[in-house]
Amino acid sequence: MLKEETLIQTKLNVLIESFQKVLYEDDTDFLSNMKSRNLAGDDITRYRYWEWTQGIGLFGFWKLFEKTKEEEYLELILKYYNERIDSGLPSKNINTCAPMLTLSYAAEYTGNPVFHTVCAEWAEWIMNELPKTKEGGFQHITSDTLNDQELWDDTLVMTVLFLANYGRISNKPEYIEEAKYQFLLHIKYLADKKTGLWYHGWTFHGNHNFVEALWGRGNCWVTIAIPEFLHMVDCEGSIQRFLLEALKAQVEALAKYQGTSGMWHTLIDDNTSYTETSATCGFAYGILKSVHLGLIDDSYKKCAYKALESILLNITDEGVVKQVSYGTAMGRVNKQFYKEIAIRSMPYGQALAILFLLEITEDMEKDRVMKL
Repeated sequence: MLKEETLIQTKLNVLIESFQKVLYEDDTDFLSNMKSRNLAGDDITRYRYWEWTQGIGLFGFWKLFEKTKEEEYLELILKYYNERIDSGLPSKNINTCAPMLTLSYAAEYTGNPVFHTVCAEWAEWIMNELPKTKEGGFQHITSDTLNDQELWDDTLVMTVLFLANYGRISNKPEYIEEAKYQFLLHIKYLADKKTGLWYHGWTFHGNHNFVEALWGRGNCWVTIAIPEFLHMVDCEGSIQRFLLEALKAQVEALAKYQGTSGMWHTLIDDNTSYTETSATCGFAYGILKSVHLGLIDDSYKKCAYKALESILLNITDEGVVKQVSYGTAMGRVNKQFYKEIAIRSMPYGQALAILFLLEITEDMEKDRVMKL
């Protein structure tokens, strides 16, 4: 066990060292697309390092700081936000809300009034100006696509967690109540009743789940979002019970579909689609986090440990996480679309790997203490 922990720590170290580089890497495909498809029409350089990819990366890094209390990690986070705020933030949408989650934690930790002002402005935009679908859902508007009347499973992590967290921090119960409603509405339209897994999206134009794709990384956002939300805010009674049942149904299905290598496929129920590391890290983290919070049975820990070897093998000595699928739009024609998404190194791959390795290290430490 100690040998395995040493390897995990070695991989964590290279992930941390590489993080600052990947945080500031240009996504040339995204920026090229924004030249012609920028919905807001503002300066596209503002989106260069402020999108959902950075947002997920920063969340993983914040969890690293929370665990270690290493000041150098906090300094990297604060430097990032100060630079981005000074240069001007991009227009608001579901994906550009993603970096706000870590900013809200940083605002709470430091008491920085500028951070609080930015958080308050974006939270009010979510409540009052973000386009809504029928039944008041958060329409998944992105930097380049309106996605009219569409709900996506990504939204819970990209936007709803921030709204809930800043509601807690700023003592705005209406933000938390709205977040609860969004979880319930997304479960209503995205959870597949047959498997317990989640569809990528739903449209009120025709009332359907597009190509009914049970997409890997989209599902992992759910496995992460529910335990994070239940840990973040006071959520008791029937709503907590409803969220827990949705989580349990999903985790039960994930255990069924996990491959012999410990990895999950980019289409979870289709083993002809490629195995995908970011989703696997997200599932393993979310499952282990849920066990640690007492939300699901601890027998599911075996899923996380089964994934460990393959995840470690997919982290290079330079801290690059391999076998990560690129940002994925909605599959609207067929499921083959998901199989053809390019594989690239992305900040969220690093972040999700960090989250998982931190959580499994904590689990190993607890087990060692219990055996003493």
